[in-house]
Amino acid sequence: MDPDSVKSTLSNLAFGNVMAAAARDYQKEVLAQEKVQASSSVNEDIDLDELMDDPELEKLHADRIAALKKEAEKRQALKRQGHGEYREITEGDFLGEVTGSEKVICHFYHREFYRCKIMDKHLKSLAPIHVDTKFLKLDAENAPFFVTKLGIKTLPCVIFFRNGIASDRLVGFQDLGGKDDFSTKALEGFLLKKGIIKENKKEEEDDDSYDDRNRSVRSSINPDSDSD
Repeated sequence: MDPDSVKSTLSNLAFGNVMAAAARDYQKEVLAQEKVQASSSVNEDIDLDELMDDPELEKLHADRIAALKKEAEKRQALKRQGHGEYREITEGDFLGEVTGSEKVICHFYHREFYRCKIMDKHLKSLAPIHVDTKFLKLDAENAPFFVTKLGIKTLPCVIFFRNGIASDRLVGFQDLGGKDDFSTKALEGFLLKKGIIKENKKEEEDDDSYDDRNRSVRSSINPDSDSD
């Protein structure tokens, strides 16, 4: 046999043995990885089972459910008292409304005043968000007794009541920059500062949402105004 042919044959055999060995090693590695993954999966199942049986975790879950249920019941009770919407009342309703809730915002307005319409739109936007506070409006022309009693001289006038007692007020737009284009967020910030509403973490809205609402406020007051 030709020496070169023999040498080539032996070389091929040696290469074949190396590939076979490599294939066996790869197969062993694959099997080892499968065993590790199977073991990890079993451990995960055990850990999940242990978590599901954890009494502290179950207590936290039960407490959370109870808190949510209590909050929902509170919101429903407040809505039955007229919270959650911006409502118009009459002079005859006034005392019962402002004494029937812990915190009340009442807007004394005039139907013909442009600035009263601006205030209306912002308060209407905030009422469904801040359910803990009752939002009302009262036509000042039809409530002469309380306009005099509360010393209302300028409209719009928004008066804050705590347990039936007038605690503070917002007259015109003097605390909102003095201009008509203040944002709903600016009004909300003022009311938060006065403590007549509380920060609503559950239903916080980003700046874009406020901008959308403000555009809606302006367009509803003046349909011919250009959008931003």
